[in-house]
Amino acid sequence: MSENTSELLHEVIHGVAWITLNRPDSGNALTPDQRNQIIGHLDDASGNLAVRAVVVTAAGEKAFCTGADLRIDRPEQFERPEGAPERPAGAVARTCVGAQRLIAAIQDCEKPVIAAVNGTAAGMGAHVAFACDLVLAAESARFIEVFVRRGIIPDGGGAYLLTQLVGPQKAKELIFFGDDLSAAGAADLGLVNKVVPGAQLHETAAAWAGRLASGPTPAIGLSKWLVNRAMDSDRTTAFGDERWAQEIAMTSADATEGLASFAERRPPVFKGW
Repeated sequence: MSENTSELLHEVIHGVAWITLNRPDSGNALTPDQRNQIIGHLDDASGNLAVRAVVVTAAGEKAFCTGADLRIDRPEQFERPEGAPERPAGAVARTCVGAQRLIAAIQDCEKPVIAAVNGTAAGMGAHVAFACDLVLAAESARFIEVFVRRGIIPDGGGAYLLTQLVGPQKAKELIFFGDDLSAAGAADLGLVNKVVPGAQLHETAAAWAGRLASGPTPAIGLSKWLVNRAMDSDRTTAFGDERWAQEIAMTSADATEGLASFAERRPPVFKGW
């Protein structure tokens, strides 16, 4: 099953939804239309039993995503009354919502999401990768908190994600200086799970996604939810979440199969529900 536009490719192969940014000549910078399409695909993946894992990647070898495409003119949605300011209170804050919705869609997707970072991930592009459940990176990939170079602050949940992933001191270093971070450096910090030669990136992503797609989908999805919840909750809340997640997981057909296969000493065959 595939659904492609010229700028965004979407295809489901063997239970894996591949979402590919396809604007390599523009550094795979995200347009609002692309962003909304990705959000839609991620929302659909949650309820689609034919999708058991998602991979987000990009065309070309130079760029994964260099952030939002700021060169695109955004026409005003409403006509301004006479004398109204060009930038009324709240206008800038509203521009952040789209990027935040994309990051939330990745984290809220009920299926595991892998980022296969083929090149530079800058600004919101880096945050798209960091929001994913697993991150694979080509050796040539770079991660850049580019915002300080423009005199602005991170958007797309950047300060939140980095603080959760690497702690406040390292997050401040990355944000304050905006230096390029190599794939190997990102792996050392725990921002990347594995670094591979560029020629092996797609193959590795397919292998990881294939393992996830053949696994107990409800248990993986609930485990994702627990880990993400744990970043924001106290022990009492986390333990309560764990009890209810286990209650739900144990009612799945995959849990029944997993226990039966253990008792029968055979490999499990999970269906994804």
